[in-house]
Amino acid sequence: MSRAKRAVFPATQRQAAELGARLRLARRRRGISIADMAARVVASSPTIARLEHGDLTVSAAVLARYLEVLGLGSDLDRIAEHDEPGAAIADERLGRPRRRKSRGLADEL
Repeated sequence: MSRAKRAVFPATQRQAAELGARLRLARRRRGISIADMAARVVASSPTIARLEHGDLTVSAAVLARYLEVLGLGSDLDRIAEHDEPGAAIADERLGRPRRRKSRGLADEL
């Protein structure tokens, strides 16, 4: 029995397709065939082709191994590295920091 297919937002699908194209280009620049990449990543050739076409059902583990083979494993560290919207939400919830009253000479005596 196959799983129900879930819709993906058009912008997300575009981003996935662009990522796949960048991955394919990086692989081809290194002169690695799909079959060789599949062997190195321990995945099937169709899975590699699906990843390179922006198929979001390919596992994150395959993506991580693919990046490692290309020498781009550190790129995973950049995902959600700068969460500016999240920081803004948290700062708003916490409120603005209050300034401490300065202690004058009279307070110290």
